[in-house]
Order: sequence, then C-alpha cells, then structure tokens
Amino acid sequence: MSELRQDIATKRWVIVSKERAKRPHQFLKQVTVQEEPDPRDDCPFCEGNEAQTPPEVYALRNGSEPNQPGWKVRVVPNKFAALSLSTKWEGVQHPEIFTTISGYGAHEVIIETPQHNQTLATLPQEQVEGVLQVVLRRMRTLAQENRIAFVQVFRNHGAAAGTSLVHPHSQLIATPIVPTNIREEIEEARRFYDDRVTCVYCYLLEKELEAGERIVLQSERYVVLAPFASRFPFELMILPRSHSPSFVFDAKYEDIGPLADILRRTLLLLYRAANNPDYNAVLHTAPLRDSCMDYYHWHLEIVPRLTTPAGFELGSGIYITTAISEETAQYLREQARQLGIDKAGS
Repeated sequence: MSELRQDIATKRWVIVSKERAKRPHQFLKQVTVQEEPDPRDDCPFCEGNEAQTPPEVYALRNGSEPNQPGWKVRVVPNKFAALSLSTKWEGVQHPEIFTTISGYGAHEVIIETPQHNQTLATLPQEQVEGVLQVVLRRMRTLAQENRIAFVQVFRNHGAAAGTSLVHPHSQLIATPIVPTNIREEIEEARRFYDDRVTCVYCYLLEKELEAGERIVLQSERYVVLAPFASRFPFELMILPRSHSPSFVFDAKYEDIGPLADILRRTLLLLYRAANNPDYNAVLHTAPLRDSCMDYYHWHLEIVPRLTTPAGFELGSGIYITTAISEETAQYLREQARQLGIDKAGS
C-alpha cells in the first residue's frame, strides 16, 4: 500500500506510491556517453578562452597572471548575473503591497577545472579540494559585505537540472535577504530544539546510523544517506557527524580534504552506478547574521532529476515518488562495494 512519509527536519510530506514502485535499476536512463573535445574554442570556461568571461574575482593559479591561462580553479561574475554588488543599495520600497529591494548582491561562477570533458565526479581528490577551498574563501569574502544576509552555493549538472554549459562549474548567489524556505527550515529546527533540546539533524543522524538501512557511505567526519522522505529517486544528503550550523564560519581549511573525499565518492557513485544522472547539488547553511548555533546543522543535498514534478507537486508541495529510499540506499551501498569506493580515500 502507498504511504505518506514526513521529513522530521523540514516537516515536508511525500507520498511513496508502493503499488507503482520501481526497482532502483529501473530509474536509470540509458545514456550514450559522447566524448567532447578538450578544450573547446567556443566554451568560455575552457583554458585559453579567459577573455570570453568577465574579469575573474579570484583564482587558484600556478603563478600565472590574472585572466590568463595557468589556473586550477577560476571564479568569475556570471555574465548574466541575477544580482550585482555594483547595484546601488536601496532598501524596501512600497512595503504595503508591491514590495521591492534593489538587485544588490552577487552572482558568481566557480569554474572547477580547465578540463572541458571532466566532471566533479571524475576529478582527482586534489582538484575537488581546490574547488571547495575556493568556495569557502568566496563565501567568507562575501560575508564581509554588510548588506549580504545569505550565500547560496549550488551545482546544476545536466540539462534537466538547468545547466546550459557542459564545462564543469558551480554557482554562488549572495542575497540581501534570507530566502523564505531557508527561514522555514531554520524555524522548524528551532521548534524541534525547543521541544527536545537537541539539534534535529544530530538526532536524525543518530537514528539513521542506528537503523542503518538508508546509509549509503560513511567516513570519520561525514555520513551520506538517502532521506526517509526522499522526493526523488537516488536523492542523497551529506551530513557532518559533528554539530555545525554554518559552513561559512565553522568549516576549517584542514577539514576540506575529508569533505572533498566524501563528495567526490558520492558523485562518482551516482556517475557510475546511476548512469551519470542530471542533478542539482545545494549547500544548506545558516544565514550570515542569524544566531542558530544550537539548533541548525549545515548539510549538502544532492537531488537527481530522474523524474519530473507535475501539477499535484507544484500545487500542494507534496511530492509523489515511486522510489523507496531503503531500496535505493541498498542498491547504492552494494554498487559502492562492487566499484571499490565504499571506503574513505578510495
């Protein structure tokens, strides 16, 4: 029979349609991998095409000059930026009904490698560490802007996830407001803390480790699990074992290596065991000026786009899924063992 499941952290509901449930391998799309040239003359993110992007704001380089070849990771303003630091700040206008704020903020692209035909899943550990170090540095730099309230880092992989350029890249958007869904997520965490005097994510992690059936990968510092109320097939969450509300302020550069390891192995597992699905990866972290030290817990969500939300999902906010998270987690665990990527450093 079908059942409704609720996410303990967000209070979000999903319907698991067990009558129509598919085995994990049935969600996999048959794909033909096409090798692309490296580099490409028409790709603005390829090495040698630096003049095709706005001037870089930061880069990891091998001693070369800015906006020239010889970089490892490069950050540039999005050419079609949603928000910009050059926009004059104007506070709330017409708050009685037609509320607006000037488009102040930042929208940056993190070009993850000079190699056009790679992906974050197939890059070496050292390169993934470099990407995460750059992300942390840019988030901390933007956090110094007094008007910036929140920084979102995300990765769109594949056309179904919204990407328009194949070259490996992530994006960062810094906003002068805290998004409503982040506020709601934090408020639910606060309510749980008020009731039980513990972080809901720490509690969730403890119970998931006890159950074991939705755990996919583990390391000394991180756990990868398939959420109990997964919205999409092969949806995954990466959670730090230690309580930590803010990736921006709590993460240490020496912690980047273990995070890069678990992230690379998680994406490689999806790449090889799930036929490189299109996905969105989103970093959830505390707002910059909010005090939610006791009850929020930063985490990373990876959402493969193997199904498409329809009218009921858009209207109700309740997702219908034919994937059972216990089964997808078991499938991925078995694949990780077979592929030899179930241990840290593999």
